[in-house]
This record gives sequence, C-alpha cells and structure tokens, in this order.
Amino acid sequence: RRTLADIIMEKITEKQTEVETALSELSGCPMPQLDPRVLEVYRGVREVLSKYRSGKLPKAFKIIPALSNWEQILYITEPETWTAAAMYQATRIFSSNLKERMAQRFYNLVLLPRVRDDIAEYKRLNFHLYMALKKALFKPAAWFKGILIPLCESGTCTLREAIIIGSILSKCSIPVLHSSAALLKLAEMQYSGANSIFLRLLIDKKYALPFRVLDALVFHFLAFRAERRLLPVLWHQSLLALAQRYKEDLSSEQKEALLELLKFHSHPQISPEIRRELMNSGTRDVEGERPAAME
Repeated sequence: RRTLADIIMEKITEKQTEVETALSELSGCPMPQLDPRVLEVYRGVREVLSKYRSGKLPKAFKIIPALSNWEQILYITEPETWTAAAMYQATRIFSSNLKERMAQRFYNLVLLPRVRDDIAEYKRLNFHLYMALKKALFKPAAWFKGILIPLCESGTCTLREAIIIGSILSKCSIPVLHSSAALLKLAEMQYSGANSIFLRLLIDKKYALPFRVLDALVFHFLAFRAERRLLPVLWHQSLLALAQRYKEDLSSEQKEALLELLKFHSHPQISPEIRRELMNSGTRDVEGERPAAME
C-alpha cells in the first residue's frame, strides 16, 4: 500500500524527468542524472541565495561556471527566487568566468527577464540589478547579443526600460566594434520608440564609425519617406544627433536626401536645427582631403 510520501516522491520524480527532457531538447543532448548529494547541496545554495544580502557566497555556487552542465545546476538554484544582491554577485562571477556565448545565455535567460520584471513591478530598477547590468558589460558582445538586441527584437520594450538600460550605455565605455555592430543591427530593425532611444545614445558616444554603419543609419531614416503618420519626437531627436555628430562624414547625396526627408517629416523646433547642421558643414565626397573612415 502506497503512502502519501510515496505519491509525493513519485510526482517529484515525474516533474524532474519532464524538466530534464525539456532541457535536453533545448540543448540537443541528453542531460546527465545528478547525484542526490549534489542536488541537496544546490538546494541549500538556493536557500542561501533567496535570503542573501551581503557577505561571502557558498563555494559550491562559485564553481558553477567551471561545470559542463552549469545551466542544469543553475536551474536547481532557481534564479527567479534570488535576491537582487545575489543576482549582482552571480553576474560578477558569471561575466568574468564564463565564455562569451555562455555569458550571453546567462544574460538572456536569467538577468534580462529579472530586470524587466523588476522595472514592470516597481517602475524603477533595483540598485543591485542596475549594478549587475553595468558589471555584465565586462563582456560587451554578450551584453549586446544577450540583453540589448533581444530586448529591442521583442517588440515589447517600454520607453522606461529603454531609458534605464540606455543610461548604462551612456555611462560606460564600450569598444567601437561592438557599438558599431549594435548600431547596424538597430538600424535594420522595425522602428519603435525604444530603438530610437538606443540609437541616439550610441550616436551621442561620438565614435569614429565605419562608413558602412553611417550609410545604414542614413538609410534607416530615409526609409520613413513613405510613412504618412506623425513621427514621435524621439525619432527627430535621433536624426538631430546623427546630423550633429556625423555631418562631416555624410556624402552630399545623403545630405540632400535627408533635407528632402525633412519636407515630409518636420518638427517646429528640431527640424530647423537639423537643416542648419546639414547645410553648414562639409561632406565626405572628396576622400583625398581627409583620411577615410575605418572600414
């Protein structure tokens, strides 16, 4: 005769098998069975992280990045129950010890959902989570691929999220190569207000951008010639930023096309500024007079 404990254990085993099957389908390889002692240790780590405020972290947690099945072990600690301070410490460990692709997965599957939930619930971002996002920039490629690009591609990024996460872009130093790739990707995306905020912030960092990226940015704005709707101020602000920072790096044809665009989409305060910037500046047409931008 089965007792209540037997039924409960059966249900737990059933759920565990279901989770392992789902994980193995996602990763494409079967998940190894974990030793019950390992499970017990990491359940203890879960309890510590769900109440963590400050101080040392368990050693068992610090070794997770070195494990081949780190995602499976991480799942046992239930990242959604961690405190914000624990999330910051975890980001510190994972950003410095994981490879680029693995760090990207951690940012995308653990850090980003937590940040978005926090902003949605409290209308602001917890200090520890903000610092975690800053610390995550230690691996810029993983940060852009795991946080910024998925956030913009989701189509549900709010202006509040864009302003909070974007403030990290303006405060931190990021290599030009990664920012150029991000600008290129953002310029090709479907337009949204959040995308405009990220575009403006990256343009305002005044990088020496390759001509290919500048051409993509100009084409991004010129694609709005066919738009009949009234475009938001954010769009005009990002176009003004482009005109202010890179007016000397645009060709005469691009300038003419942008001036033509201003006839279709005009803003009483911003458009005259854009027009003035474009008309009172040189062009990149004569390449012999100045060094060509890095391709």
